[in-house]
Amino acid sequence: MANWFNKTAMIDADKALPGRSQALVIKDRHWVTGRNLLPPFPPGTVDVQFGLGCFWGAERLFWQIPGVYTTAVGYAGGYTPNPTYEEVCSGQTGHTEVVLVVYDPSQVTFSTLLQTFWQAHDPTQGMRQGNDIGSQYRSAIYCSDGVTLNEALASRDAYQQALAAAGYPAITTDIAEAVPFYYAEDYHQQYLAKNPGGYCGLRGTGVACAV
Repeated sequence: MANWFNKTAMIDADKALPGRSQALVIKDRHWVTGRNLLPPFPPGTVDVQFGLGCFWGAERLFWQIPGVYTTAVGYAGGYTPNPTYEEVCSGQTGHTEVVLVVYDPSQVTFSTLLQTFWQAHDPTQGMRQGNDIGSQYRSAIYCSDGVTLNEALASRDAYQQALAAAGYPAITTDIAEAVPFYYAEDYHQQYLAKNPGGYCGLRGTGVACAV
């Protein structure tokens, strides 16, 4: 059972913090693109949530991809409704840090986003990314529908073969469908655009992903 002192174990649902009914208030404007962070998004766009360690650098990675309409950072995959950053970092909410990526599939394929995701971090590390340790840093893909879920699972299986050939252990990425997304505090949104010298912990394995 997870507790305050063991942030590398997933907390039990009945032990998670209660959270709150109200969402955190953020500005509905992307610092870089000027587009909206909150729905509704343009017709035809699709969203996916990627967790690959600290969400500051992860968000910057995705907002630079042509065809991505907007990005936002937040928390997903846990139990506590509308958690705060401090609560997530305590390990008592079950959430991981994720980037919400809203993209136009006529301009960028989901496979391109998956390739970017797999190659930008080490998906075999469990509850950590490098020196960032805790359940909030675990690897994750949370899809909006069954089609993208199946594609994500297939890409995992394909990348597992490449990683195994390079001597890496099993992928630990959490992959699921229809997981609630909770926006992080406003100061986390597009953090590295606001703070260009800020921390970015992204480190890939160097193993190519042929999706």
